[in-house]
Amino acid sequence: MLPPAARIRALTLDLDDTLWPIGPTIVRAEAALAAWMLHHAPRVAERFDVAATQALRAAVAADWPERAHDLTAMRCETIRRMLATSGEDEALMPTAFDVFFAARQQVELYADVEQALERLAARWPLLALTNGNADLERVGLAHWFKGCLRAHEVGVGKPDRRIFAAACARLDCEPGDVLHVGDDLLLDVQGALAAGMHAAWIRRIGGEPPLTAPPCWHGPDLLRLAEGLGV
Repeated sequence: MLPPAARIRALTLDLDDTLWPIGPTIVRAEAALAAWMLHHAPRVAERFDVAATQALRAAVAADWPERAHDLTAMRCETIRRMLATSGEDEALMPTAFDVFFAARQQVELYADVEQALERLAARWPLLALTNGNADLERVGLAHWFKGCLRAHEVGVGKPDRRIFAAACARLDCEPGDVLHVGDDLLLDVQGALAAGMHAAWIRRIGGEPPLTAPPCWHGPDLLRLAEGLGV
């Protein structure tokens, strides 16, 4: 169920797996980083295959639970440890991260996204709200958004109420006047509803929602949402 369009003053939108699939994006970014390491830090390439890299990322997450909301910091620390444990120069970390980060912005949008954003942005201000570190300028979507609020800026990630409250404050709106749109039932839907916002669940994977799902609008893509809102 959606609130009447007249009740909505603004929308917040998740990015990863809502506007583009994040899995293939990260695979390509990690491949770009591995190729760079092969030429500039070959001992890293020798020591860290996919499994070893994933194990190191898990170790960083275990060591830094208080930084879990800052994916850039976690990735930088993972790269630093890869270099250090392989006997390579840790000073290569910023350049290596830049290689990864540039490839991470090379996303492939879902087919409905551009048309839906054009319709939605013509009616309401849109604010990106993400636990990730996508750059809307580099992705090519910034012209439809009033801005982007990332978890590392707030110090907490979704589903924490504080990040939703910060988004509403950025929009100068009360929570009950904002519709949050995202793909994750816990992080996006339950988080937004707990913060007093409306929620729309983009269920791109299909199937029926679980019986325990909270009452909210759900559909397969953003275009259906835009149509449901009458735009």
